[in-house]
Amino acid sequence: MDLREKAGQLPLAPGVYLYKDATGKVIYVGKAKSLRLRVRSYFSEDKVGDAKTGGLLAEAADIDYILVDNEKEALALENNLIKQYKPRFNILLRDDKTYPYIKLTREKYPRVYVTRRLRKDGSTYFGPYFPANLAHRLVHFIHRHFKVPSCKVDLTRFHPKPCLQYHIHRCLGPCVQGLTTDEAYAGAVRDVKLFLEGRHSDLAVELRGRMETASDQMRFEEAASLRDLLTTVEEIEQKQKMAAAKGDDVDIFACYAEPPLVALNLFHLRHGQIVDRREFFWEDQGHFDEPEFFSTLLLQIYLDQEYIPAEIHVPVEFEDREVLEELLSEKKARRVEIRTPQRGPKKALIDLVETNAKHSFDARFRVMKPSSKTIQEALQDSLNLSEPPSRIECFDISHIQGTDKVASMVVWEDGRMKKSDYRKFIIRTVIGNDDFASMREVVTRRYARLQEEGKPLPGLVLIDGGLGQLHAAAGALEALGIINQPLASIAKREEIIYVYGQEDEPVVLDRFSPILHLIQSIRDEAHRFAVTFHRSRRNARQLTSELENIEGVGKKTVQKLLKEFGSSELVRAASEDQLAAVVGRAAARRLKSHYIETPQA
Repeated sequence: MDLREKAGQLPLAPGVYLYKDATGKVIYVGKAKSLRLRVRSYFSEDKVGDAKTGGLLAEAADIDYILVDNEKEALALENNLIKQYKPRFNILLRDDKTYPYIKLTREKYPRVYVTRRLRKDGSTYFGPYFPANLAHRLVHFIHRHFKVPSCKVDLTRFHPKPCLQYHIHRCLGPCVQGLTTDEAYAGAVRDVKLFLEGRHSDLAVELRGRMETASDQMRFEEAASLRDLLTTVEEIEQKQKMAAAKGDDVDIFACYAEPPLVALNLFHLRHGQIVDRREFFWEDQGHFDEPEFFSTLLLQIYLDQEYIPAEIHVPVEFEDREVLEELLSEKKARRVEIRTPQRGPKKALIDLVETNAKHSFDARFRVMKPSSKTIQEALQDSLNLSEPPSRIECFDISHIQGTDKVASMVVWEDGRMKKSDYRKFIIRTVIGNDDFASMREVVTRRYARLQEEGKPLPGLVLIDGGLGQLHAAAGALEALGIINQPLASIAKREEIIYVYGQEDEPVVLDRFSPILHLIQSIRDEAHRFAVTFHRSRRNARQLTSELENIEGVGKKTVQKLLKEFGSSELVRAASEDQLAAVVGRAAARRLKSHYIETPQA
C-alpha cells in the first residue's frame, strides 16, 4: 500500500501523524483536526509542487498516527513528539536558552543558585526573571544582605577554615564549626524565601521585630544592619507597586529571513516597559512558511514554560491561533491573547522588533564585529555567569606520553588576546601521563601567586578539556579558598562547554554562534602556545643530549647554540661559518665533523 492509499484510510478524527523514512526514523510530526483530510492534502497538486512537501514525500516510506480527543490534546502531543524525535522536516527551536530562575536548595544548609533548568529535586524555584541578569543581581543581594551562599563547598562536613566569602561578609560560614548556628542559618533562609516569594510586607514585619529586639538587648551593630536591610526591602516593595500600575505583560515576536537562514527576536514587555530581548537563529529553513513557523515556534516556547504573558504579538496570523490561545489560557489560569497588530503603537513595536531581528541576522550571518561590551554580555548570557567577563584566562596541557610535560595560559581581555600576559609552565610534581594532576598543579601555581600578589582574579577561567580537567581545576581553586570563581571547560570534538556548578546543564551552541567561535579561538590559541612550548622544550632536550656527547663541546657552547638555533635540526643544517659566528671556528669544525660522521637517518 502506497502512502496516498494509506492516507485515505486514516481516521476522520483529531490526532497527530508521523512521517517515517525507510529505516523507521520519524522525519516529520504534524497535528490535525481530521487526520485523513490533513494527510491527504499533502498529495494535492499544489502541495506536491511545494519544495518542502516534495522533499518530505520523497523520503517518507510510512505514516503512523496517534488519536486524541480534541485539537488541544493534538497540539500538546505534537509539541512533546517534536521535542522527543527532533524530526528534520519540523521547525525546531534553536539556541533555546531557557529563562533564568533562582533555585533554593533543599539541604541542611540551603544555598541559592541561578539556573536555567527546572528539576524535580526537592529544591524551590523562583522566577523566571527579566532581564536575565536580574536573577544574578538578586542572588548578589541575597549574598550581601542575608548571607546565604552559592558556593560548591561540601556542607555535609565541617572544614578547618572559611573561604573568602565569609571574610567579606557574604556568607554565614556554615562550613566551619562555631561560625553560625543552625537556628541563625534557618532564619536567614526563611528571610530569603519570603524575599523571593515577593512577600516583602511579611519580611519587613519580621525584620522590624528583630531590629527592635536587637536594639532592646543593646546589640546595636546588629540592629543597624537590620535597619538598613529593612529600608532596602521597603524600597523594593514600593518600586514593584509602581511598576505594577504601568501595564500588562506582553511578548512581541518578529523575524527576518533569507532562506535557509532565519533570525528571530523576542522582546519582553513587563509592566509596559521593554525589559529583555532574546535571539533565535536557524540555518536549515530552505522553505520558509512564516505562519507555520510561528505556529510551531509559539507551541515549543510556551507549552513547557512556567510563565506565560497576558498577550503575545506576532507579525502574521496562523491556523491554530485560537486553539493555542485556549490551551495557554488554561495553563495560565487566565485569558491569554495572541494578536497580530495592524496599526498604532503595537504595530510600531512589531516593526521595532523586526528591525532588531534584521540586525541580529546581519550580526550572526554576515559576521559583523560586535563591540567588546556586547561580547562580554553575550558570554555572560550564554554561559549563565553572574557578571560579564572582561578577562578570560585559558589553560592547556601538552606532552608526548607523559614526557616533557608543559602547560600554557593565554589571556583574552576586553575583546582581544593579550599576549603580554601569556604564561608558560613546566610541570614539576607530576610523574607520568596524568593530565588531571598536571592541571591541578598549574591552576594552583597560577592563582596562589595571584593571591600572594593581591591581584584580581579573571572574570572566567577556561580549561581545555572535559569534566575531568574541569573538576581538577575546581579542586585546585577550592584548596586555595577560591570558591565562587567562574570556571568552564570546552571538550574537544563535541565542542560542548561545561560550566562548573552547572555540569548537568552543558552549553551546546550552534555552529554559527560567535560565542562558540570566540571560545574555540581562545582554546585553540592556548593549545598552539602549549604545543609550541612543548616542542621547544623537547628540541632543547634532544639538542642538549646530542651536543653534550660531542668531545670538546661544553655546556656554555651548548647554551649558545640552543639560544641561537633552538633545535638540533637547525644546528645540523647550519653552515660552518654560521656556527663559527656563534661558538668560534674550532667548535664549529668539531660540530660539522660530528654531523659528517653521524649522518641524519
